Amino acid sequence: MADLRRSVLDEAWGRIPTSRESQADQGSFTQARIERVMTLIVGFGSLVLGAQAFAAAAGSPDEAAQWHVPLVVAIFVPLVAMIVACIVGRFARIFSGIFAVVFVLTLSVWPVATAGGPAPTPTEDPWIFFLVNVATVASIVAFPIGLQIAWIVVTPLLYGVVRLLQAGGDGDFVVTVALDVSFAFILGSVLITLGWMYRSIATNVDRARAAAVSSYASAAATAATENERVAVAALMHDSVLGALLAAERATTPRERTLAVSMAREALTRLANAEKDALEGSDEPVPAVRLADDIEAAAGELGVQLHVVRQLEEGTPRVPGRVARALVLAALQAVANAVQHADAQGLTVQVTGSASPGGVAVRVRDTGSGFDVAAIAPDRLGIRGSIHARLAAVGGRSDIDSHAGGTTVTLEWESGDRW
Repeated sequence: MADLRRSVLDEAWGRIPTSRESQADQGSFTQARIERVMTLIVGFGSLVLGAQAFAAAAGSPDEAAQWHVPLVVAIFVPLVAMIVACIVGRFARIFSGIFAVVFVLTLSVWPVATAGGPAPTPTEDPWIFFLVNVATVASIVAFPIGLQIAWIVVTPLLYGVVRLLQAGGDGDFVVTVALDVSFAFILGSVLITLGWMYRSIATNVDRARAAAVSSYASAAATAATENERVAVAALMHDSVLGALLAAERATTPRERTLAVSMAREALTRLANAEKDALEGSDEPVPAVRLADDIEAAAGELGVQLHVVRQLEEGTPRVPGRVARALVLAALQAVANAVQHADAQGLTVQVTGSASPGGVAVRVRDTGSGFDVAAIAPDRLGIRGSIHARLAAVGGRSDIDSHAGGTTVTLEWESGDRW
């Protein structure tokens, strides 16, 4: 049962057309694509802000001469690596984390690096300011939610502190720095909220998909088990119990011949039970093949039949499993007619129509009939070998019995299931 469930789960995941997932990696489809979209946005956004920061650094640096090149190298080398990793989609988390940490460390030494440099002005932001939000979005890619919040709060505040230290506590910088810190904090908060929201949605979607596939797999496994039970029950009744009952009730040479034929058929079907589990292949066969197979199968049981064929031009071909089910169900009806009605007035008719496309098999006898509603639950001849067998392949069966005889009707339409 466990192997059946695993195979059904793999089949279920394969039925999702936009996914290549299997049971081993289910639940990652939406999350992986959300992460990819986020890294692309971070990559291209960082490229724009990074270019702006680099142009500012090359134009009028705030640092002392001996600090400028080391700081530029320390900042922009990890930044370029992060941008490339995000755009390419490889190692984005690692390089984003490296840049986020390096930026905070570089920002921490900014007051020392700018000591002895050009005097700052309140109206001009230093080039490192353009990368504050790059560091915050890098944390969104690289870190769990707790560290993301820490980076969103600490990075803008740290920038504000070092900027005021650079200005020597000049009161003219307070308003400008407060606006810069507020802007960086608000933008970072929006970005982290969006990232958390989309990741949460992706997680819920993947969980819903996994639950739906698991539910499908459970239902399919249950259906497969039930079909197998029906097939085994039908096999036991058709082959074994039928042969035993026929042998027990045989009183005439004809009935003994029928019992011997049914016993031979039982041994053959039991020997090939595993091979015939699916009751034939799905290769479509002509509708006339049903009549030929019913005649041949009845002949093997010692019953000589001529099946009446009424097939319109354009009658659809019948899938192999459906054809096999129709033949076996018709054969069971023939066997019932022989055993219980002594084959009085036994006729079999196969009809086919082009519109609506389908076939029907009718087995009639003129025996004394029986009460269909009074059939005991443990009698499988009708329930298992006829009704359940047809239902398993999308067909329909009906039994009309009265004092003047019994008619078993087996129907399949091309639009029912296939």
